[in-house]
Amino acid sequence: MKDFIKKITEWVLDKEELMAKSCAIPLDEVDRQLERIQEQKEKLQKDYDDSMAVFNEITKRLEKIKNIEVLRCQSKGV
Repeated sequence: MKDFIKKITEWVLDKEELMAKSCAIPLDEVDRQLERIQEQKEKLQKDYDDSMAVFNEITKRLEKIKNIEVLRCQSKGV
């Protein structure tokens, strides 16, 4: 599905590029598309940053748990 969407997007962009070469696409339309893409990129970046923060916190807690377990087991001589 991802490849299909990528191909469709490429096709649409190719057609818009041809239209731009013949001055058949309004500049304000391209500006609106650029604005929408920028908004989507920012939302995606925020979602990514939020997800990475969660994973980083989980990683830190698991490392803490591991260190506690290592110290506890080493002190018991296990």
